[in-house]
Amino acid sequence: VLAESNPGRYGFLWHWFDELYLLLDALLQQHYLGSCSASFSENFYSLKRVPTGARGRLALATAGLPKPLHCRSLLLLVLIPYLKGKLEKLVSSLREEDEYSIHPPSSSWKRFYRAFLAAYPFMNMAWEGWFLAQQLCYILGEAQHHSPLLRLAGVRLVRLTAEDVLALENKLEGATSSQTHSIKTQVQSAVRKALGGLAFSLSTGLSVSVFFLQFLDWWYSSENQETIKSLTALPTPPPPVHLDREAGSALLPKLKTVCPLCRKIRVNATALSTSGYVFCYRCAYSYVKAHQRCPVTGYATELQHLVKLYSPES
Repeated sequence: VLAESNPGRYGFLWHWFDELYLLLDALLQQHYLGSCSASFSENFYSLKRVPTGARGRLALATAGLPKPLHCRSLLLLVLIPYLKGKLEKLVSSLREEDEYSIHPPSSSWKRFYRAFLAAYPFMNMAWEGWFLAQQLCYILGEAQHHSPLLRLAGVRLVRLTAEDVLALENKLEGATSSQTHSIKTQVQSAVRKALGGLAFSLSTGLSVSVFFLQFLDWWYSSENQETIKSLTALPTPPPPVHLDREAGSALLPKLKTVCPLCRKIRVNATALSTSGYVFCYRCAYSYVKAHQRCPVTGYATELQHLVKLYSPES
């Protein structure tokens, strides 16, 4: 929201979105692993992590995991999804470059990433097949883990017991017999109760949000296409005219078939989905790759927002 409302000042938030999400996710998972011995989603379903070889009476959820297992779980929970997302974006970018021949056909870099693009589907198939095989073994009772990441972390999931729930409630309330009723203690207790209420509200809101998303999925399903058509039949709104132009912003040409960047008739017309303006593909690709914004509006833009346009004759 900040990046779209003021791209000149907050555009970097969109550019570094994955890294900021990684940081916030790490803080969230660190809190839940330390206080509940589980990730955020696992704690939501009343689960906790215990060492794989643990037998007999298990430690309470409030005790946390041993430090090596804690660090390993945190890295696998946070880092693996981040790297996988970055790899998918890299593959998408390389496919875009390969389709429009950004590099000379004989360059060594082009041969390298073409080989990488050819091998990526097999790498992805092996990764997904590994997860599928682990889940099948878990369903058949041949494995203790439903995910290979849990196996690599050296932990397994178990249900919370009544003692775990009681210990978590006591820790949340922060009620101990040795506390004195000073003003500082009362303030701390009030803050803990407020945070506990906020956490409960967020958990309840998550359930309601899931239901709402399922309702939206049903509403926009094929059975309700008439409703969608009636909404999409509205006229296209005009482009924004209130934006403050920067010194380096491109001015719009009088002819609609001319590219605002090279001032020539457009070749391979490509629109930016963030602003709707149309350029030559090479012009738009080079500018967005260098500046990460729309040349006209200044909206934060990435290469994935380039949309190739096709004329009716083609």
